[in-house]
Amino acid sequence: MGVKGFVEGGIASIIAGCSTHPLDLIKVRMQLQGETPISSTPSSSPLRPALAFHPANHATQAHVPVTPRAIPRVGPITVGVRIVTQEGVAALFSGISATVLRQTLYSTTRMGLYDMLKQKWTDPETNNMPLGRKIVAGLIAGGIGAAVGNPADVAMVRMQADGRLPAAQRRNYKSVVDAIAQMSKNEGVTSLWRGSSLTVNRAMLVTASQLASYDQFKEMILEKDLMKDGLGTHVTASFAAGFVASVVTNPVDVIKTRVMNMKVEPGTAPPYNGALDCAMKTIKAEGPMALYKGFIPTISRQGPFTIVLFVTLEQVRKLLKDF
Repeated sequence: MGVKGFVEGGIASIIAGCSTHPLDLIKVRMQLQGETPISSTPSSSPLRPALAFHPANHATQAHVPVTPRAIPRVGPITVGVRIVTQEGVAALFSGISATVLRQTLYSTTRMGLYDMLKQKWTDPETNNMPLGRKIVAGLIAGGIGAAVGNPADVAMVRMQADGRLPAAQRRNYKSVVDAIAQMSKNEGVTSLWRGSSLTVNRAMLVTASQLASYDQFKEMILEKDLMKDGLGTHVTASFAAGFVASVVTNPVDVIKTRVMNMKVEPGTAPPYNGALDCAMKTIKAEGPMALYKGFIPTISRQGPFTIVLFVTLEQVRKLLKDF
């Protein structure tokens, strides 16, 4: 117990994070669709609306109907192909060093703490923990893990998003260490915890929904004798947990991505004054469903990630059960 839970969770999380990194990158790029880079032009806006209208003068406005022009949004396959053709195959693994650091800090902490609380709060007679306690354990573990891993999370988002910016505006971080060093030097140490409230809230939700629902689905499958305790049960329970986590956390994830990625120019106001301001501007400019941008790659990534995470975790537990 104790340290063992952190080691098991850390190994499983790093393997899962690295294997699904390209899907996570595509998700980040899709969540940033509709947002335009900061321009020095006074009339520019940090957001571009979902529908843009052709300008019309007063002389023709009454006679010529204004036709809405929808800004094209592309799906995950198109985004992936575009990344490969424009930036190369290696671009799919942009920011993977930050992913490794993030999983080492964030996921190792949350998985280990959840395991400790689970062991402490499990009923010794039934060997089960009530769903309410599982959720509370997930909220606590996720919040602490996110606070620890936020610098790596910010670096990962920026490194993943860098390729979509014009060449002159790219940050061109060499690694996660370089990203953290440049952010500390140019924007202050506090920039490493930019969006931390969102990260913590998201992590609390994802940990509670992901870990608690996995345990709950697994227990239900075994109690109803639908399957034996093996690979089939682990895959089924983990995919269901991934779907639940995706639905719960996608809106927070979109806002977190945009707040972390925003570029604050010296002497100018930031595009967003916090999470709520970002949410309101996003909904006003792009509609409520903008909060579910990237949902397909989110579930496409969250499903495989959760499956790899828990299947690997179960196997690591078997290997380390005698230690």
